[in-house]
Amino acid sequence: TQIQQQQSDLIDANRQLDQRRQFTESVLTGVSSGVIAISSEGEITVVNSSACDLLDKNKDDIVGHKISTLMPEICELLERAYERVGKTTQSEIHISQGSKKGRVYLVRTTIEKGTLDKDNGSAILTFDDITDLQSAQRKAAWADVARRIAHEIKNPLTPIQLSAERLKRRYLKQITDDPETFMKCTDTIIRHVGDIGHMVNEFSAFARLPEPVLTLGDLNLHIIEALELQRQAHPDIDIRFNKDRKQHYKAVFDPQQIRQVIGNLTQNAIDSINEHSDESLAGAVQISIGECHDDSPMIYISISDNGFGFPEGVELSRLTEPYVTHKSKGTGLGLAIVKKIMDDHNGRIYIGAPEWLASKDDVDLLSGATIVLTLPLDKHIEA
Repeated sequence: TQIQQQQSDLIDANRQLDQRRQFTESVLTGVSSGVIAISSEGEITVVNSSACDLLDKNKDDIVGHKISTLMPEICELLERAYERVGKTTQSEIHISQGSKKGRVYLVRTTIEKGTLDKDNGSAILTFDDITDLQSAQRKAAWADVARRIAHEIKNPLTPIQLSAERLKRRYLKQITDDPETFMKCTDTIIRHVGDIGHMVNEFSAFARLPEPVLTLGDLNLHIIEALELQRQAHPDIDIRFNKDRKQHYKAVFDPQQIRQVIGNLTQNAIDSINEHSDESLAGAVQISIGECHDDSPMIYISISDNGFGFPEGVELSRLTEPYVTHKSKGTGLGLAIVKKIMDDHNGRIYIGAPEWLASKDDVDLLSGATIVLTLPLDKHIEA
């Protein structure tokens, strides 16, 4: 009958729609970019797994919700896209809330053709996280700048310093009128040439950081060695290393570079204490080591101090980029070098305590700034 034929056609149409939906979902699953479909009412109707990963949310927390609530930063882009129906509009979006705060997404959107007015148009969004790409581009550019600066500045430094030292050595005894001023001026030249030389060395270290020579070793031993140098240089600072004497954390690393990292971060903590801390409070730096399971088994090393912490308003995620610093006399290269070393070791650096560490009952962090390093766990043995 006609009704039966209509029912059969309807069932067949629904089956085809379901097959198309399954095919579309299969295609979207293999797409590395995040993909979101938005209805004319601004409600999210389709999302792929990459979008869930990029937004750090489950599918159920995305589908059916308003895009203006999930990603309010994107509303301005959508308004511009509605004025260019059928054409692709793209923009860099800076995420300002949630677990992805500080990340940068490159978002592209297209409004479907055939709508009579902009309020009835549906949209397709595709987006990628370009934060790391932008950071790598900036670092590459700054590395070239650092090489040029180091080359141009280093050449005249040695003759300037030698000339000042020679003036002081040769003429100090001959000057009878105000020799203190003469000595003060030459000492100032020598001291500032030394400061500039230190800066040039940091430029060179950042631009020409050697490839790590990786060996299997005990991290405890090299942390102790790096901290001993800091204790001798800063006897007024309480530098503690919290470790279980019966546990040895083995990893594949470059001993010299890891000592450099620990030394740099400890020195940063000491500088922060000396610059900002209350004089009535004894300065303290605490280093801890242990196991964690972030994405995979890792060894973590935390460095915390009892200073005033990171200044308000500082975008912590950018502190590892070259020449970004919150220190009054910092070059902005120390953390960039640490980041490069950790990347070369397949590790990570966290500015501030990550949630998985802050929630551990056996970790005692001091009240100031905290920086955490992670390295792949190679072997954990009992002594």
